[in-house]
Amino acid sequence: MPSDAARDDPGDIDAREAERIRRRDRDAEAEARDLMRPGMGKVFKQIQDAQAKAAKEPPPKGRRRR
Repeated sequence: MPSDAARDDPGDIDAREAERIRRRDRDAEAEARDLMRPGMGKVFKQIQDAQAKAAKEPPPKGRRRR
């Protein structure tokens, strides 16, 4: 397992490994950008509103069993 310093130095990594690292980083960045698509703010707001509503409502009273 290479150390962090060895991974950061592109001269010590073969071309296939360097491409794999670039592909992994690009895929990770794509997931983060996916949340920034138009319309995702509305979805986020809907989730927040539903959570706030659930927090304000009292829990339902259950029937007691005897």
